[in-house]
Amino acid sequence: MFDVAVFGSLFLTLFVIMDPPGITPIFLALTSGRPAKVQRRMAWQAVAVAFGVITVFGILGQQILAYLHVSVPALMIAGGLLLLLIALDLLTGKTDEPKQTKDVNVALVPLGMPLLAGPGAIVSVILAVQHADSVSAQISVWAAIVAMHVVLWLTMRYSLLIIRVIKDGGVVLVTRLAGMMLSAIAVQQIINGVTQVVQGT
Repeated sequence: MFDVAVFGSLFLTLFVIMDPPGITPIFLALTSGRPAKVQRRMAWQAVAVAFGVITVFGILGQQILAYLHVSVPALMIAGGLLLLLIALDLLTGKTDEPKQTKDVNVALVPLGMPLLAGPGAIVSVILAVQHADSVSAQISVWAAIVAMHVVLWLTMRYSLLIIRVIKDGGVVLVTRLAGMMLSAIAVQQIINGVTQVVQGT
């Protein structure tokens, strides 16, 4: 009732795409200055949002994209542009949001989506669900998805200990590094989307 090969393949694919170690500095930068209780809640909210989006696309992904007439490359380019805007804010230090909504907004966008539940993860899950042609394969696919989100939550939850060590100066440095990393990810995602569009024409 459990296919280890399917589980391992999808888990490793999602681990590389969602990159828990790489998300740590971005999470620290976006949550800096909040009370520890709020930061822990934001880690949980971000993972919950990502899991919700991944689940919806895993079950209805092909139908949603077909109904909206949206191609995978278009999804990649849109996600890349959104990440680029967030990266520019991190690089310039403009990370403040309205007081009443900033905690929720950061947990949902960009942490939950498109950082965690980005186009790459969504497409990988859609394909994995589509190719899982037995009950054991389906169980393995969804077990891999759940396991990956548990890893993401643990990574972000315990990365908060780093803030206590690096203090405010370190947070500023992490914020700039996160902005550079995020801008590179965004540009690469846009390039990949444009390349697929060109190759498809």
